[in-house]
This record gives sequence, structure tokens and C-alpha cells, in this order.
Amino acid sequence: MTHDDFNNAVPTMEYFNFRNNTPAWRIEPAKTDFVDLTYIINGRAEYIIDGQAYNVTAGDLLCIPPGSSRVAGSVEPALFSGFAANFFMRAADGTDVDVPLPLHTNIGIHNDIISLYKKINEEWPRRSPGYVMRVRALFMAILQRLMAMLVYEVDTYRFDPRVKAAIRHISDHYAEPMQITDVANVVSLNPVYFGALFKKETQMAFRDYLNMIRLNQAEDMLRTGEFNVTEVALRCGFSDVFYFSRLYKKQKGVPPSKLLW
Repeated sequence: MTHDDFNNAVPTMEYFNFRNNTPAWRIEPAKTDFVDLTYIINGRAEYIIDGQAYNVTAGDLLCIPPGSSRVAGSVEPALFSGFAANFFMRAADGTDVDVPLPLHTNIGIHNDIISLYKKINEEWPRRSPGYVMRVRALFMAILQRLMAMLVYEVDTYRFDPRVKAAIRHISDHYAEPMQITDVANVVSLNPVYFGALFKKETQMAFRDYLNMIRLNQAEDMLRTGEFNVTEVALRCGFSDVFYFSRLYKKQKGVPPSKLLW
């Protein structure tokens, strides 16, 4: 499965709980038919998954795949608390999609992720109109965040604030003439230092990133059929339509005119 395949998958929540456990808490031995995603935020517990013991502590994430044999219990005196979601991940045609997260890893304590879980915890028991859509949206935000950290390895949430500000500036002004010195000035950095910092955080050179944003915007505009190639080039920050066409074909594999046929 590719990352693009996962982008088209949709989670269906079967069970959600904030576990704040007692000494007697236990998950009896059973084989799961769902994905169990559990994020521990305090204390300790022991999970045994397919015969392998995992002593989990605060900051640990478990992603137990369907078909696993699972048993768990509290470990005194550090009784654990955490969020547990049992769900199915399926493609549009209804087929199951693997969640490409490690079975056990420590991601640390992330307040933004905890905040999303708390919002689910408010919505799930109320069952108010539209709650399924609301819970799904919140949970997909959590999954995207985890994927960014553990699979894509580009976690925009943790970018340097100056790089975040630069990205916002590019998104707002990509159609305008823009050089690295212009954006460096916006975030009050030396252009050389800014260029190195931007590449370190995004894994892309500034010019490559800017061109990616412009070309992706151009692709969306071309698909509407409302603009010709020259209009799209100019509206996306390219003053030279021939350069735009060459760059578009190099990056997208087809000439921009192909999308107008």
C-alpha cells in the first residue's frame, strides 16, 4: 500500500474510551477484528500481543492490527490512563486498508493530539446529530498527525515557528513575484540562514517548495477548464509561460495543455 492509497481510506469508529484504570482493570484474552489504537498519557500497563509482552508507559502508542491476539492489565502502583479507539480503516470500495503505524512506539506527550482526543471524548458519548462526521474528522486529524511523525517523517506541526510563518506567507502570496530574500525578510532572518533552516525543516529547498505550491495550484486551476495555460501560468506566479510549461511537464509528467483536452 502506498501513502496515496491511505489518503483515500476512511476510518469507522466502533468504540472509543478514555481509560482511567483501576487495579482490577483487564482486557480478557481475545482476537481482535478491528484496529486498536491506544495512546497512553499517564502511568503504566502491560499488553500481551500475539504472545509478546509490551510494558507501556506515558507517551507510548499502540497500533494493534486486526487479527491480533490481545490481553492487557494494569501495573500497580502506576495505574495508567489513555485514549483507546477501536476502528476499521476501509477504502472507498469497502476493502480493508492496513494502517501503516508501528505496533509499539513512544511518540511522547503531545498536547495538540491530546486536545483532539479530548474533543472526541466529548462528542462520542453525546451521540448528538452529526457526531459520526465530527468524530471521524477529529480522528482523521489524529491519524494524519501520527502518520506525519511516524511514516511521512515531515511533521509540519513541529516546524520552527519562523518556517511556519514562511509557509503561510508562501500560501498567501504564491502568485506574486517572490525571492528567498523577500520571505527571509518577512520572518526577520538572514537569507542564507533562512534557506538552510527551511530546507532542514521541510526537506525541500525554498525554490523547489515554492514551485511545488505554484504547480499544484496550477493543476487545480487547469482541471476546472476555466482558464487557458497562459492565464494559469500568470495567475500562479510564472511570468514566462514557456518556462511554466517545461517545469510542469517535468514535475507532473504531462504538459499542462493535456488537462484541457
